Amino acid sequence: MSPAAVTTEAGLLADFERDGYLVVGGLFDSATLDRLQAEMEELQSAAAQGALGPQHAGTMFHAPFDGDQPPYVHYVNRVTEISPAADAAFRHPTIVGLVTRILGPDMYFWGDSGHGAVYQDARPGQGMTYTRIGWHSDHQSRPTSDIWPGVAVTFHLDDTSPANGFLRVVPGSHRRPDAGMPPGFEKVPGEVAVYCDRGDVMLHHSDLWHSAARATEDPPLGVRRHVRGTFLGGRRLAPGEELEAFNKNAAR
Repeated sequence: MSPAAVTTEAGLLADFERDGYLVVGGLFDSATLDRLQAEMEELQSAAAQGALGPQHAGTMFHAPFDGDQPPYVHYVNRVTEISPAADAAFRHPTIVGLVTRILGPDMYFWGDSGHGAVYQDARPGQGMTYTRIGWHSDHQSRPTSDIWPGVAVTFHLDDTSPANGFLRVVPGSHRRPDAGMPPGFEKVPGEVAVYCDRGDVMLHHSDLWHSAARATEDPPLGVRRHVRGTFLGGRRLAPGEELEAFNKNAAR
């Protein structure tokens, strides 16, 4: 590894230690991003048509429409099992290297149980059911499990902005208890907006306070798509092990 790369990695890791998140760009060229987006759109369409199994297309984030139009699917689960491009993205050596430095050499990718890595499309519109999410930490989703800590990794397929929504975070909140976390979408002292460009990769700690703002524009300007998965540093799950039920505590 070159001295420049070491300096860059050291700076990113210092940012993560201080703030609980980091954003890195330039890891993927346009052709790779286009391939990832195309595979996600194909899976999204297949899920809406009922062509994917229940492990990939649940019912939690289906938007119902009247008439013959199939439901709009905001989520496709466990995409690394059915998308070569998604699987390759989470194996990128820079991502694996950063997560290993954060969680230790025994870290592992949480991809083959629960919802695994997820394609998320949070566009607004009539009938849509997943357009924003309130304050939460990922740890709260399964608070009694011993799989934590974790690092969520998000690959952005769209630039983010007030037009299509963006992530709100409280820097440094991963180092304090979640007591006092608002139950909805309230303003939190010290919060910042995290804007990302297409192709940016965001890593955030499982204890970081974060929420997602609703888009202010209708599609196409209001489209916000990304692929998100989690690496874990706690107890390694047994094959086929099912964890406690997902705690859907964040307001939507």
